[in-house]
Amino acid sequence: MSDLSNDQPPHGHTPKGRKLSAMLDRALEHVMAVIEWPFSLLQRVIGLRRMPYVFVLPNMILFGVFVFVPVLLAIAYAFTGGTNLLIWERPFVGFDNFARLLNCGSFLDPASCELDLFWTAVFNTGWYTVFNSAGTLVVALITALVLQRLTRGKTFFRAVFFYPVLLSPVVVALIWKWFLARNGLLNAVFADLMGERVIFMLEVLWSRFWVVYVSIWFHMGFYTLIILAGLQAIPRDIYEAALIDGTSRWRQFWRLTLPLLMPNLLVVLVLLLIRSVQAFDEVWVLSDGGGPGTANTFIVQFIYETAFATDVRLYGLASAASVLMGLGLLLLTLFQLWLAKKVET
Repeated sequence: MSDLSNDQPPHGHTPKGRKLSAMLDRALEHVMAVIEWPFSLLQRVIGLRRMPYVFVLPNMILFGVFVFVPVLLAIAYAFTGGTNLLIWERPFVGFDNFARLLNCGSFLDPASCELDLFWTAVFNTGWYTVFNSAGTLVVALITALVLQRLTRGKTFFRAVFFYPVLLSPVVVALIWKWFLARNGLLNAVFADLMGERVIFMLEVLWSRFWVVYVSIWFHMGFYTLIILAGLQAIPRDIYEAALIDGTSRWRQFWRLTLPLLMPNLLVVLVLLLIRSVQAFDEVWVLSDGGGPGTANTFIVQFIYETAFATDVRLYGLASAASVLMGLGLLLLTLFQLWLAKKVET
């Protein structure tokens, strides 16, 4: 048997290991010197105080190319007509596209509007935003409170709840579509219990319920982590003092947890409303293009179909609808921030 007391030195402490480490250090020094030289020269030219702009510039270029420029193009297209794609080949029509979208006998009756499908999509987006935002916020809050009180397996359960967020929306929608199909797993259970099958996605109420439910299941893990971070930032001393004073758990939640958690809840609510208004991919796949009929047709789907999925592609009308949606989101976000500030004050 070998003598276990005669342990060999770690690889990094052998002569060969020290030589390899020294070679790697010298190579890294050369690489850093090559990188440092142009930045040092640039710093001497523009000065130290302007150097932060150099590091921000790549991100600003990407933001400008992929966000700012498309927004400006969408606004420009909204004031043009015709079916040509290139902006300089499109005639200027002023506010005609907006007038068509807003031409309604009654804004509460989509059938009285010139573009009834647009207003149907607006109302569908409205109910979806309310139920999805409220449901996700409540479920994420409850889940975060439960995870906060766990003593074992906290990391494991965080990963479990967050895992669906990592999946593709289309993949999630296809999985749930198979689950809810006539010959799917859920209908197999229904057939055993009640002797009949339910075609969930062909009934309006069922389809709307499952669209909201799948969205909550899919996204709640992300918002749970935001709320959980806020819970962990609350000092434990506050709860200990409340227990000494004889404050009940329920009163602690209403008087301590919720007020201290309000900044995180506001962030979650803003993100939820923005994402809900922009919902498209998983809803479109799950409901077979917004069905049954137009029960799950949302604003983004209307914009997509108007611009790209019809024989006559009305880019101007679709752009006008996207501008109105953007303005609505902006006003809604500003209202939430004002309301949160007022409540805090």
